[in-house]
Amino acid sequence: MPARLRVEDRATVVAALERVRGGEAEKGDLRLLVKHYLAVLETRAPGHSVEVRVPPYAAVQAIPGVRHTRGTPPAVVETDAQTWIALATAELTWAEATGEGRVRASGERADLTSYLPLT
Repeated sequence: MPARLRVEDRATVVAALERVRGGEAEKGDLRLLVKHYLAVLETRAPGHSVEVRVPPYAAVQAIPGVRHTRGTPPAVVETDAQTWIALATAELTWAEATGEGRVRASGERADLTSYLPLT
């Protein structure tokens, strides 16, 4: 796992989630949660066939399958921080997020339904 991504301790994640949900997010809370949940995904679904992007915070390659080495990955998922956190914490389903256009997903392995939620 890249050094920039790491699974945070539970207390830190819970505190950041409470602040975000309460509308009192501190600077860095979204970044911490995005990177934490990307690290959890990478840990639970190691691989390089899907690139999950949450700009401007981070991206990770995960999901078993064909290894991506150059150019655009064979499958890409991109979303915003709030949507990624909602997906990771079961506040939003994959079907809801894609149906509402909150997630852009392309490629045969780009459906993350079986990997979510991450909590």
